[in-house]
Amino acid sequence: MNYYATLILALALSMDAFAAAVGKGASLHRPHFREAIRTGIIFGLVEACTPLIGWALGLYASQYIMEWDHWVAFSLLFILGCRMIIESFKNKPETAGKTIPQRHSSVTLILTAIATSLDAMAIGVGLAFLQVDILHTAMTIGLITMIMATLGMLIGRYIGPLLGKRAEFVGGLVLIAIGFNILFEHLQLFMYAE
Repeated sequence: MNYYATLILALALSMDAFAAAVGKGASLHRPHFREAIRTGIIFGLVEACTPLIGWALGLYASQYIMEWDHWVAFSLLFILGCRMIIESFKNKPETAGKTIPQRHSSVTLILTAIATSLDAMAIGVGLAFLQVDILHTAMTIGLITMIMATLGMLIGRYIGPLLGKRAEFVGGLVLIAIGFNILFEHLQLFMYAE
């Protein structure tokens, strides 16, 4: 796989993380640049590790991984999205005297990153059957994802004030939509394969 193919693959894999980061950034109250960097690093590290895991697993049990990865991604994103939507109804700063958070917990970011990076694990399974430098590919995927997730958080920072109290609700809908998209794409591929 040449450099350009690796870069295009990395950009394609980073799109889910970008969309999720926009939603996460919109649900916060003017997150700082360091929060955007923190989010980018978490998403980038997870996205760099998952192709390596997929590559290793692809050497042993590729059919089992590819049968379930989309269901796991969908479930995680659906649960996280529903949680954000529920929180959007609970968190009413004007009425309850609460403030909108300025950062997400590490656990929430890691779970979101895992859910959006399971497609990279499936790609890693496929890369196990090709002559590729898996470390270089995984590092490129991680770096591009880090940049895209950081940009997503920064864009979300400016979208959040426009949406006001609905930002967390919209962020939850974005995560659920990403989950349904992943599920739809895999089920569609399965239907065409038969």
